[in-house]
Amino acid sequence: MRLRRVISYLLVLFILYAFYELSGERFRELSGARAKDEERVLCRVVKVYDGDTFKCRLASGEEVRVRLIGIDTPESRRNKKAYRDSRRSGMSVEEIVSMGKEAARFTKKLIPPGTLVYLETDVQLHDRYGRLLAYVYLPDGRMLNEVLLMEGYATVYTFPPNVRYAERFVELQRKAMREGRGLWKGGM
Repeated sequence: MRLRRVISYLLVLFILYAFYELSGERFRELSGARAKDEERVLCRVVKVYDGDTFKCRLASGEEVRVRLIGIDTPESRRNKKAYRDSRRSGMSVEEIVSMGKEAARFTKKLIPPGTLVYLETDVQLHDRYGRLLAYVYLPDGRMLNEVLLMEGYATVYTFPPNVRYAERFVELQRKAMREGRGLWKGGM
């Protein structure tokens, strides 16, 4: 009698474990995207705020604001940072905002609402504004952070301890500058 109870208990545990494993795999299958790295989290883009910040919905239904790690795009509206960038670069606030709007349009084209992307985090998970810090992977497998740098719509913005791809990002920015891509075509 006792052996039968133990076997029944183990069978229930096995079924629950199998269901848990299969439900995660089934979710990825239904989403149309697969993680290359199990540390990545799938989310659906809800809204793009600017070139480096967007909102997405996790599988749990929770919506989070995401800030791309390691890059910075110009501000797309007049604010303190736009004025600070203007003083630092010698460009007018209008030029900064214009470039910011161009970067935001580019990001919106790559990840319009409804797009499934994968988020990969680094050491520090959130910034001082509560945004989730992430490297973002597009449905085709490219990293959004890298694409923005390669196309010249962002600059490197290294903020330790999140430096996993910092060297690669610097190389991509240099190449975009040499080739006069995106924001660099005007000599930013």
